[in-house]
Order: sequence, then structure tokens, then C-alpha cells
Amino acid sequence: MQFFILLLFSCFTSVYAETFPSVVPIEKPSFELSAAMERLYDQWNPHEDLNNELYSNFKYTPLNGFEKIPFTSRRDPTKVIKVGDQYHVWYTRRTSSCDPVGLKNATDTVPATDWDLADIWHATSTNGIDWVESKSPAVERPPKPEYGSRSICTPGILIWKGKYYLYFQAYAPMVGGQAYCPVRVAYADSPFGPWTHHPEPVILPGEKGTWNNIKINDPCPVVLNGRILIYYKGAPVERGNEYLIRMQGVSFADHPLGPFEASSINPVINSGHETCMFPWKEGVAALVALDGPEKNTIQYAPDGENFKIVSLIQVPPVAPGPYCPDAFSDSGNGRGFLWGLCHINPDGGGAVSESILARFDCDLSVDVDERKFKRNNLRFNASTYFQRGVVLSQGWRERIQKERKDVDHETVH
Repeated sequence: MQFFILLLFSCFTSVYAETFPSVVPIEKPSFELSAAMERLYDQWNPHEDLNNELYSNFKYTPLNGFEKIPFTSRRDPTKVIKVGDQYHVWYTRRTSSCDPVGLKNATDTVPATDWDLADIWHATSTNGIDWVESKSPAVERPPKPEYGSRSICTPGILIWKGKYYLYFQAYAPMVGGQAYCPVRVAYADSPFGPWTHHPEPVILPGEKGTWNNIKINDPCPVVLNGRILIYYKGAPVERGNEYLIRMQGVSFADHPLGPFEASSINPVINSGHETCMFPWKEGVAALVALDGPEKNTIQYAPDGENFKIVSLIQVPPVAPGPYCPDAFSDSGNGRGFLWGLCHINPDGGGAVSESILARFDCDLSVDVDERKFKRNNLRFNASTYFQRGVVLSQGWRERIQKERKDVDHETVH
């Protein structure tokens, strides 16, 4: 009888040991797992996102101090920096006589896109919400026929050995389409300027037939291992009728004015519409949003080049400029960030809308554990689902209804 009880207990514990428990184990179980549960341990965090330092959701706040001006757009902020008791940010600002009209109808005074006929502006704050905008551009477009004489936009800030450097897209003569766009830089001894244009571009598009042979967009400087890294989005001429997958690369230099050398394994990220890289521990992390197969992820590369996905995110900021106090310290121990600025299209539009700046808050910091930012079951009200860009338009709905008469058959059983 005792032997029978022991045998029954042994069978019971054997079956139980191979059944996934109610409390998710931290260590990967030794018994057979499904492909999904293998991924939970091999790729993700078994305790979901609560203990993932590189996961966060994002909360948004409107800003004060940016006057509403007709036909004016503010977008693509740099990283926020702090000097003394003031925060500083630079951004693209366009003020024109009318709304953007698209490439075919644009003129020397009529913008093609939201970032056309733009200059780089500057604002300061003591609390990150109430801002004071400069009375004039921090960096103005250079004269024709220089690169940037059409538009300078999407700036990225770098502090290097006590000086300030602003990298930006430099369009000439026309934004969009086949416009050639390298990266230029201006420099100053103070965040208030005056800013001096470096005479030549510092990063040029690639050779014919390469992934970035027409535009270098969204320059994003980071300092790692004693070198300056500038990440950027590339665009090729050969778009054809296929949807363009945005990809991102990186170039290295020992001095802010170059020469810059492109990574031999570019592109280093296969997705994302804007660049957002920041020091994280011994390497570099990237917030990748909007475009491509790995959109809406945060990725990490210990060497700054070989990125891997570490989290999936929801409603990420568009064109984020985080406040990273150690962005240029090269400490080898990046701490992440808790807030920054981004831009929003109030009407849900894109290239031909008027953007506004906004603040986002999050917890992508080694030093803070704000559990409310780790919640991942976000829900939205009806107006979110029925807004422009998400709601199915009447014309589209009518066309679909006609087409589906031929394919919507009775359910097969």
C-alpha cells in the first residue's frame, strides 16, 4: 500500500512539473515549452514589462509660450539640454504666407511641406512646460546657392569641449522629390549664439544605388567611447511605386566638424521615421517609431551599431527630443531619460499640416522606477478611433462595400 501511494505521488508530481505553473517562474523551466513560451524567456522578460528598464508608455502635456501664428509650424525638437538653471531646445520653425501646397505647386515663397522654407529656432524654460521663444531664428538659412538656402530643419544638438554644435538637414534648391539633402552644422560658444555656419556639409548622401543616396535626415549626435556618433535616417532616389522602408545609419568622427566615416555595416536600424538615440549603460539605445517592420520598439546596442529589440511600445512620441543630462558625457554608464519634447500634428496630418511642440513624460531611466509608466494595457476613447487618419472615410467605405460583394460569401461549414 505504501509503495502504491509513493508511485501515485511520483506520477502526480511528474505531471505537475511539466505543467506551466500559475506564478510565472523567473528561470526558464526545463520541460518542453511552446514556441511562444520559449520566446518569453529567450527574447522577452518573463515578468512582462514591469521589470524592463527599457519599456515605458508615454504621457503628453501641452506647452505654454509658443504663440499661435497663422501658417506657422514648430516641429522636430533637439534633445533638451540644461545649462545653469535653464533648459534649452532648438527646433524647426516655418512661418509662411500660406499652408504647404506640395512639391509640384511650391515656389520660392510658397512651401512644399511642413518643414520647407524653415529655419532653426531656440526656446528656454525653467520647468520644461513654460517656454520663452527667441525673437528671431537661432540659425538662419544660408544664401543661395548653398545647401540649406531652401530650408534647414530637424536639428540635433551636441556639446563638445565647451562648445555647442547644431547639425541639421540642408535642402537646396527644393524640398521633397529628388531634392539632394546633406547634413550641415553651425557652432557657437553659448547656447544663445551667435551661430556660425561651417562652410561645407559634414555628412553627404551615399553613392548612386545605395540606401541613402539622396537624403540624410534627422541627425542625432551621441558621444560613445571618446568619439562622436551621428545617427541619421537615409532616403534613396529609387523609390518607384513601392512603399519606402525607412532605415537608419551612423557615422563616426573625432571632431564635431569631421571628417565623418560611415559605419561599414550601415544601415544599423531597419525601421523608424525619426532618429532618437541616447546613451544607455555602456552602449546606445534607440526609440524606433512609425515606419518599418520594427516600428514602435526600443532597441539597444552595446557597441552603438548592432541593435536588438528589447521592448515593444505604444503611442510613442513623434520626433522625440529627450532630456538626457549625460547625452554627451561619455560616462560609459548612460542613465536614460524621464521626459522630453516632441511634435504633434493637431489635425492628424503630416507633410502639409502645421505641427506644434508638446512635452512627453515616461520612465526610460535607470534611476527611477515609476510603475504607472510600465502599464501596457492602454485603452482609448471613441474619438481616438474615429479621428482623421484612423476612421474609414465614406468614399473608401463605399468602394470596399462594392468590392466585397464578390468575396463576402456565406460562411462555409
